[in-house]
Amino acid sequence: MSHKHAKQNYEIKLVGPAGSAQTLSLSGRLDIYATDDLLDQFAKILGASSLQTLTVELSGVAYLDSGGVLALNYLETQAVKNGVELKMQGLSQQAQQMRQIVQPDQLKPPPPPPPRHPGGYIAVVGQAAMNLVADIKEVVSFVGELFLALGKAIRRPRSLRWGDVELYMEQVGVDGLPIVGLISFLLGLIMAFMSAIQLKSFGANVYVADLVALAMVRELGPIMTAVLVAGRSGSSFAAEIGTMIVREEVEALEVEGFHPITFLAVPRIVAAVLMVPLLILFSDVTAIIGGLIIGVTYLDLTVYGYVQQTMGALGVSDILLGAFKGTLFALLIAGIGCQRGFTTMGGAEAVGRVTTSAVVAGIFLIVVADSIFAVVQYYFL
Repeated sequence: MSHKHAKQNYEIKLVGPAGSAQTLSLSGRLDIYATDDLLDQFAKILGASSLQTLTVELSGVAYLDSGGVLALNYLETQAVKNGVELKMQGLSQQAQQMRQIVQPDQLKPPPPPPPRHPGGYIAVVGQAAMNLVADIKEVVSFVGELFLALGKAIRRPRSLRWGDVELYMEQVGVDGLPIVGLISFLLGLIMAFMSAIQLKSFGANVYVADLVALAMVRELGPIMTAVLVAGRSGSSFAAEIGTMIVREEVEALEVEGFHPITFLAVPRIVAAVLMVPLLILFSDVTAIIGGLIIGVTYLDLTVYGYVQQTMGALGVSDILLGAFKGTLFALLIAGIGCQRGFTTMGGAEAVGRVTTSAVVAGIFLIVVADSIFAVVQYYFL
């Protein structure tokens, strides 16, 4: 039997009549391009039931690379499995060096595909439900430990690491001022301009100030600020703690006697609770300034008239409600960010996964909490 591939320029030839002992002559270039075909040919040759001894003549091989060596290694392993005595002769010095570099155990079959379990969508929904239940259990457990740690910090304020609290206050609050101010200012401009188009036709220009002030202070200011904080700080908290988990720094803290939640989570949560309400007030002010610019330039209102209308529309309860929302949103954002960070398992991919999960879960909790606020405010306040 003779097999020659024109493109790769190699030849496989069985010398002698079919029987228990045969000689296999290989010549030409046994490179990576010939590997697949060599494996097929070797499998056919070793499949002969009468074959007991196979001598491989390699003196005609002009070139041998890792692909050819892997094919020869495959020939050896399959010969052992089939009970065939294999002899190789005529190996050049270059071929011997390549065989020393590429070991037989490097030719491993691909891992089997994961088993597919029957069930279809029902199985997927069931698995998702089980994952949700497990996630809820982890969150409840974390919340319990967190409140115990916060209670300890309230009873003994000196036990709290105030240096870290100041650092995180700067990260959450001061570093977030530019983006919060810009978004809120543009939001105030947009709301004032869009409402002015309608109100101007009715001669109700002055009520633009009421609309911008009430919408921002009661709803849009707290929720927009919370979403921005979730994207900036919530993700940062999850990534920082997740990275410490991957580097086994949290385990080192436990060995040294530090409680991870008290040491890592409480300072971040306290900083967020202290700074997010202030960010919301800053957001309200910048949005009102944006509306003021539209009122003065487009609606021919005076600065004094616009400010007076705004102060008349707002009450202390509106400002306090926005601050209270901010406190609750901060607790949710920082809490879920730290909780997701502590669930990190794996490497860098896991850190990215928990960071994304922290942002998504934070925004979801913000929307749910704000919806509950809206219902309670409508029916009970």
